[in-house]
Order: sequence, then structure tokens, then C-alpha cells
Amino acid sequence: MTQAFWDQRFGRKAFAYGEQPNDFLVEQASALPPGDAICLAEGEGRNAVYLASLGHRVVAQDFSAVGLAKAQALALRRGVALRVEQGDLAAWNPSPVSVDLVVAIWMHLPASLRRQVLAKAAWALRPGGVLLLEGYGPEQLGLGTGGPPVAELLIPSQALRQELAGLELELLRDCRRVVQEGAFHQGESAVVQLRARKPIP
Repeated sequence: MTQAFWDQRFGRKAFAYGEQPNDFLVEQASALPPGDAICLAEGEGRNAVYLASLGHRVVAQDFSAVGLAKAQALALRRGVALRVEQGDLAAWNPSPVSVDLVVAIWMHLPASLRRQVLAKAAWALRPGGVLLLEGYGPEQLGLGTGGPPVAELLIPSQALRQELAGLELELLRDCRRVVQEGAFHQGESAVVQLRARKPIP
């Protein structure tokens, strides 16, 4: 998907995926102490703003400046601080051991780029830091309730097991759940969910 595609999707007044945080993130975040967090491919900021409301120091990263402008506006309305970082994930170069939490919700990339980004995410985590990911799995292709309509952009759970071999996989599951997020994620969905932790030496 091009930057122009995302600028157009986020250019409407309504939030494309709603203003409420992702259900999996809400489920997982309550057990995490506040820290430095980055949300990758964050779009209009709903998850980043939620984490900021829990006391995290959050950076929202996305390809679309239009989406990030809406993220900043949402943060202002909710009374929380939020930093934004506009750019292509292909050029993302985080500082090593610099964050406590990396969030990748609906971050759908070509497999080679996903491997690169997840390796950098693991590199960026401090010891004990957590990576949270939810994405559409291969079975989503036949459901038509959200996500990219291209098989290569869907996320097989076994690929994540290989790509994150250096992290401790505390949770990795394929499941069906009803997703209700704005106009573009609606209905029963085939998802993969992951929580991984960087080992403490």
C-alpha cells in the first residue's frame, strides 16, 4: 500500500478504524508497567493514545502524515502527551535497547520487510521489554472482514516463531474473534496474536 493510499484513507473526518484501542492491546497492556513505548504502523493513533493514558511515554510511528496529524489531535482531546514519527518502516532505525514496549497492531508488510522490522524491534527492546503484535493470519483471506486482500501480507504464526527466535514467546496463538474497529475492520476474523519478551541476561 502506498503513502497516498493511507493519506486518502486517513483523510476522512471519521477515524478509519475507530477511536478505541485494539481489544488485544487492552487485554495485554494492563499487566505492563509504564515505560517507553513505540507503536509501529500506528495510523490515526488510537492505540498510542490509549497507552499514553496508562502512563507510557509513547511514540506513534506511521507512513502517513495525515494519520499522525489525527493521532496528535486525538491525544490533545484525550489530554495525553504523544510524540509522532513519520516515515517508511523500510527505513526505520531505532536506537538499540531504547524502549520497553513495541506494539505492532495490524502491521502488514511483505515477509522480507516484516522480518527486518521485527529484528529491529527486538534490537530496540530493553532486557525484559515486550513486543505485542496482532495481525490477520492466512485464513483471513477468505473472510473479507478486514486486512489486506493479498496473501503475502498476511502473517503466519509459524513465521513469527522463526523471526523472533531471540525473544521468549510468552503467547503465540491463532484464533477467530469478532473485530469491530471503525468502517474497515468488521466481523469474524482470523488473527494471530503474540506477546514476546526480551530475555534478561
